[in-house]
Amino acid sequence: MDKSPDAFRTISEAADELDLPQHVLRFWETRFNQIKPLKRGGGRRYYRPDDVQLLKGIRHLLYDQGFTIKGVQRILKEQGARHVIAIGETGQIQPIAPQPQPDEPGFVEDQDHDAAPVAENGAAATHALPRSEPPRLTEGQRARLKETLAQLMDCKVLLDKARNG
Repeated sequence: MDKSPDAFRTISEAADELDLPQHVLRFWETRFNQIKPLKRGGGRRYYRPDDVQLLKGIRHLLYDQGFTIKGVQRILKEQGARHVIAIGETGQIQPIAPQPQPDEPGFVEDQDHDAAPVAENGAAATHALPRSEPPRLTEGQRARLKETLAQLMDCKVLLDKARNG
């Protein structure tokens, strides 16, 4: 019998869904304090749906994208668990929204003279929201990005050969 998508999962169910051993989930709890399953008597863990999505996002970043544990910790610290949950739901890393620049709307200087984005109503924004228009890149920046992407794809081919060969 399949559980509802909103049902809590035991560690064995979560591990099966993620195709990971249970000890990996317990280890990740020690490295990512955002993973907080509900614990019942005897230490039995129950993962909420968001916990499972967070685990999926962490798994995707570590195993599919090649991030280190420290790299994923940095993403969680800088962008929050919701960002990693979204990665778990979509399997895609969304780019960080660019911050307003001094000559753009939404830019203000705070009392420390550091740039701080503000919402349209003038209140300080708590975090950057995705922008509707793509960032403006120069042709040189585009060329460098394409060259870097080609190099990364070459590295991926070599890594795949090493893993499978």
